[in-house]
Amino acid sequence: MSAPFLGLSAMAVMFALLFLRQPVWLGLALCGIAGNVLLSNVNVAALVAGTTTFDTMSSYNLSIVPLFILMGEVATNSRLSAELFRAARVILSGLRGGLAVATIAASGAFGAICGSSVATAATMTRIALPEMRKAGYEDGFSSATVASGGTLGILIPPSIILVIYGAIAEASVPKLFAASMVPGLLLLALYAVVALLVAARAPGKVPRDPPASLGERLRSLREPWQFVVLFVVTIGGIYAGIFSPNEAASIGAFGAIVLGMLSRRLTIPALLQAVQVTVITSCVLFMIIIGASIFAHFIVQTRLPDLLLGLAQGAGLAPWMVMLLIILVYLVMGCFLEGIGMVLITVPVFLPIVAGYGYDPLWFGVVVVIMVEVGLITPPVGMNLFIIQAQVRDVPISRLYAGIVPFLAAPLVLVLVLFAWPELVLWLPELLY
Repeated sequence: MSAPFLGLSAMAVMFALLFLRQPVWLGLALCGIAGNVLLSNVNVAALVAGTTTFDTMSSYNLSIVPLFILMGEVATNSRLSAELFRAARVILSGLRGGLAVATIAASGAFGAICGSSVATAATMTRIALPEMRKAGYEDGFSSATVASGGTLGILIPPSIILVIYGAIAEASVPKLFAASMVPGLLLLALYAVVALLVAARAPGKVPRDPPASLGERLRSLREPWQFVVLFVVTIGGIYAGIFSPNEAASIGAFGAIVLGMLSRRLTIPALLQAVQVTVITSCVLFMIIIGASIFAHFIVQTRLPDLLLGLAQGAGLAPWMVMLLIILVYLVMGCFLEGIGMVLITVPVFLPIVAGYGYDPLWFGVVVVIMVEVGLITPPVGMNLFIIQAQVRDVPISRLYAGIVPFLAAPLVLVLVLFAWPELVLWLPELLY
């Protein structure tokens, strides 16, 4: 059996394990270890597994992951997201669908601290959905708004998935954060446009919110001051070159704890719970990364990416056609797999092909994250949809599926825009670094 065919066979077995609902880390690790045994021998497979585990657990670059998770958990327990939502609601009051736009804006802002889509969706479900129901918003539209706004947590920096992509692609995390800022803000604006268009077409399902006075709008700007402080210190410090992303994450986590304690919104039990959730979540992520690293080592040794690149170039496919095929693969995978698993499985295979056609790895990383966002809200297994449905059990999942369809247009339009103007991704990294 040739090495490339062995690589394809291992990928087929791995997908079969995932469809059988086996853990992602287990499918990746088993196929990677077995592939290394068949390709080399047991000693090589054991060496790769041991060194990969040690290198991953001792990686300085990946230490940013638990720190940003802790910052997001502390911010959630400090009710920072509630302040963001209240401020956005007052500022956008008087606009039909303004409460939905406020939910999207607050989700994007909270995602800038949290870095996790699932955490953002879960938090905003508890905060925004009851308010939209109270205001008379239709359940399907309200739930879809929260689900789509939650996806912004993995594109607007800091983003845990971008950190993981940077580790796989050996790309600069500060440059990835800079590259994702403009697309993240554009996606937030596109989601808001979709919400306003849906509200305009179905006024009976989306009532107009009573307008607030100018004084109330100005006073509302003072509420989310803790968020402003954390954002300026962490992201502003990275962009200004004051400290590295790892230092920013540690300062941000410590700052979130201090601000929560000073405002008396963070209790000791809540802090311990945040630490516990951080440890569990980080362990799950690191197990997936270890499995993916073992599998990626095996795929590289089979030279499968080189074979696929040679086949694409030999067939005379234009670069845009290759990218279109890759995006279609992400669309299909997003219907069945969770985001981090998609990144860890596909990037080692697709990145050499994309680089061979001259695409910038920073640009490709942003496109990958956008496609992961699509997967988070795509039926039948969009993770954000199930997170919301688990908390609001009286809303049928079919209504969520129907409500999310218009919002799927926003990330797909953004991908087309980035194809037409890739400088939207690349100009800020070039300016800062």
